Amino acid sequence: MKRILGAVAVVAAWALAPAIFGQSWPVKPVRAILPYTPGGLGDVVLRGIGAEISKGLGQPVLVENRGGASTMIGAEACAKGAPDGYTMCMVSVDTMSITPFTMKKPPIDPRKDFDAVTNVFFLTTGFTVNPALGVNTLQEFIALARAKPGSMNYGSTANNVQLFMDEFNRVNGTDIRYIPYKGGADAVNALLGNQVQTLYFGIGNLVGQVKSGKLKLLAVDSTVRSPLFPDVPTLAESGYRGLALRGWFGILVPVGTPKPVVARLNAEIVKGAGAPAFVEKHLASLGLEPILDSPDHFAAFLREDIAKGEKLVKQAGLTAD
Repeated sequence: MKRILGAVAVVAAWALAPAIFGQSWPVKPVRAILPYTPGGLGDVVLRGIGAEISKGLGQPVLVENRGGASTMIGAEACAKGAPDGYTMCMVSVDTMSITPFTMKKPPIDPRKDFDAVTNVFFLTTGFTVNPALGVNTLQEFIALARAKPGSMNYGSTANNVQLFMDEFNRVNGTDIRYIPYKGGADAVNALLGNQVQTLYFGIGNLVGQVKSGKLKLLAVDSTVRSPLFPDVPTLAESGYRGLALRGWFGILVPVGTPKPVVARLNAEIVKGAGAPAFVEKHLASLGLEPILDSPDHFAAFLREDIAKGEKLVKQAGLTAD
């Protein structure tokens, strides 16, 4: 009886929802902004989520790639979207917890401009090199970098990688230089072409290249070895502690979006992205750990992560003058 009464209450809430925000939602396509160029993990996952939730919403979800400015172009477009349920975005730890604190006048306020929907996944990051470099372990890479200070580069699309590499250089006495890229595919191509010597990157972007031998994965940042690469040691096993901030991607909407809309989006995303077939195809097989939490839980996580990121950016000296 309690379950029946609970179900009735849910149905009643949904019946009242249209009156709360003026009309039945959605009545037109929903825009999903990704602040990265096509081809990376975020793009693959968001398009998969869009396809799944469009079934329940009864409207298409149109993914809009807005890469550039260290994710700030897409983030600003999302923040300035009308809070009517027709704009959402999938952003990363960089967008919310790092990049705004590296800028003198950031175009977004991560604490005020968004409402949380759900944290979609954590990603496992790997320290990867081109086999032509001739190293087989992380310690061999460190030794080579020490022998050639200032002559080696790393590619990145993310400021959290800069935080890691700042620590890496400081701890190991190396001087590996930063080369920025707009998208993950560009950074991977640069490593394949020996334009950079290493990537600290989500391993899901590199499965094909590593398994084919085009790239070599030296270590991963997870607490246990990745099932995708069980022979590759963790950073801890390699004598290093890893990232200060974990990599994550989550769904946000412009602040002020009606709560019934946020709840509906959360329910559709959790249902679609939490289905076993979706998890295997779009998350686990790409080295991603599904989270799919509630709006309140994600909001609490964001508050803590943003505070930690602001502190770490200042410690690394990445703040603007």
